[in-house]
Amino acid sequence: MGFKSGFVSIIGRPNAGKSTLLNALLNEKVAATSPKPQTTRSRIMGIVTDSEAQIVFLDTPGIHKPKNKLGEYMESVTNQSTSEADVLLYMTDASEFDIRRESEILGGIASPVIFLLINKIDKVQKQDILPVISGMSSVREFAEIIPISARNREGLDELLICTKKYLPDGPKFFPDDTLTDQPERSICAELIREKALHVLDDEVPYGIAVVTEKMTFNEQKNLTSIDAVIYCEKESHKAIIIGKGGAMLKKIGTAARFDLQRFTGTKVFLRLWVKVSENWRNNRRHLSDFGFN
Repeated sequence: MGFKSGFVSIIGRPNAGKSTLLNALLNEKVAATSPKPQTTRSRIMGIVTDSEAQIVFLDTPGIHKPKNKLGEYMESVTNQSTSEADVLLYMTDASEFDIRRESEILGGIASPVIFLLINKIDKVQKQDILPVISGMSSVREFAEIIPISARNREGLDELLICTKKYLPDGPKFFPDDTLTDQPERSICAELIREKALHVLDDEVPYGIAVVTEKMTFNEQKNLTSIDAVIYCEKESHKAIIIGKGGAMLKKIGTAARFDLQRFTGTKVFLRLWVKVSENWRNNRRHLSDFGFN
C-alpha cells in the first residue's frame, strides 16, 4: 500500500466536543475549548502524521443559524471545510442527544464518506448509546460509527485506523513535525479568549475578541512577553471584564498564563488591555481586523 493523505473535517452542533477532539488527536492544545457554544469561530487545522499517512484535520465552528455577520462568516467556514474534505466526521453529544436537531443538520450535508462520532460516552451508560446509533442511522447511512470520549481519549486509535482506510493515496502536504497552520499569535489569543469564556457570565463572552499585538522572546531569560487586547462591544462589558480593582482581568491573565507557558515552553510575561469596539460582530472592517476574513 502507498502512503495516504487527505483532509478530514470535524463538524456538528455547537458543544459536541470538536475542539477537544482535535486537541486530543494532536496531544497539544491548539484550539480553545469551553462549555459555551460558538467557542470555535474559525477553521483550525491539526495535522497527524505517521509512517502510513498524513491526516489533516479541520476543526470547524458549530453548525447554527447565524445571528450576525460573525455568524455568517462562521457558517461559510464550516461550509467550505465540508465541501473540501475527503472524509467528514460528524460529532454528536451522547449526553444531550436530540434527534430532531441532528436530523435538520444531517439532511443538508452531502458527502460520500461520513463517519458518525458519538462523543462523551463517559457521561452516559452503555445502553444509552444504542438509541443514538439507531436514531442517527435512520437519518442517513454512515461509513463508520465510532463511540468516543474525546476528553478521556477513548476510541481515538480506532478513529485514526478507520480514517486512513478512506483516504486517497497521496504525498505529505506538511513536514512531519508540523502540528497546525495556526500562527503562534493566533493560538495565544485563542488561549486567552478561552479563559475569558470560562470566567465571564451571560452575554459578555460572546461579544469578545482577543488580538495578540506583540510577542517577543528573550532567549537569555527564557521569557516570552505577550501584549494582548481583549475587545468587547460595550463600555458596560469593559467594566465587567476588568472587574473591581482589576480583579477579573487578573483572573483571566493568571489562568491564561498557565496554558501559554505550556504552549511556548517558556516563562510568560502577559499584559492585557480591554478596549471597546462597538458592535464589531456586525462590522465587516472590524471582523477583518480581528482575522475573520
